[in-house]
Amino acid sequence: MMWGSNTKLKVRQAFLIPTNHHKTAMTAEFKDHFKTVARQYADSRPTYPKQLFSWLAAQCHEHDRAWDCGTGSGQAARDLAMHFNHVIATDASTSQIEQARTQAQANMEYRVAPAEMSGLESATMDLVVVAQALHWFDVDAFHREALRVLKPQGIIAEWSYGHIEIDNAAVDGLIQHFYADVVGPYWPPERAHVENAYRKLAFPFARITAPTFSMQVLWNLEQLAGYLRSWSATAQYIKTHGTDPVEALQQEMLEYWGDAEAVYAISWPLALRVGSKQHV
Repeated sequence: MMWGSNTKLKVRQAFLIPTNHHKTAMTAEFKDHFKTVARQYADSRPTYPKQLFSWLAAQCHEHDRAWDCGTGSGQAARDLAMHFNHVIATDASTSQIEQARTQAQANMEYRVAPAEMSGLESATMDLVVVAQALHWFDVDAFHREALRVLKPQGIIAEWSYGHIEIDNAAVDGLIQHFYADVVGPYWPPERAHVENAYRKLAFPFARITAPTFSMQVLWNLEQLAGYLRSWSATAQYIKTHGTDPVEALQQEMLEYWGDAEAVYAISWPLALRVGSKQHV
């Protein structure tokens, strides 16, 4: 199959609900955009390439502990657990953590905690990762926290995925219209940071040049529809109107899909930035 042309679609992850003594102070600030679709999110989001985690592990001097901040449904945490002795995965969304815990491995620990106040001990982490979540954080406060918890030679990696590429031009156009015109008004403003691949967000670390990675799947129509239902904008549309906009879109896409069980090649390029605490 040939890969389709880029379709600029922005997808969101939402995290950050406070815990313990920080709860009262921060609850009013945190908006859990995925509270109503946490299960859909866990079931429908694509997984990250395993080569990414192998490469990140190779950059680390030690492989004792890793922190997956804004873990969501735990996609990155589960792959980190293959390379590190102990993985701590935090998210401020209680509903997301509840879903993630159903797939926890023996060397993984899930906690409800905000990115900016993790509760982790200082200088204990070999690697900190943020997968499709940085745009929800107070970025400067989070980076101070990351610098605090990283070991002197610790590594940090932050990535996002903004556009979907599908090997069906007609379906591509329908999804673009759905994104921009149907659920477009319901995207939270933080989506702008995903659109520009985090280029306008600070990164106070010594940069490490990273290879290019992308997520790739073969999906049928129902799987693609499930992914679209996991968008925060779709959830907000449903909350506002009481109807599921994906149902109409799915019928439109079927006209160009052919057999609903047919699969198409779909990919999402990752915008990745990696750095070291050393020399900061």
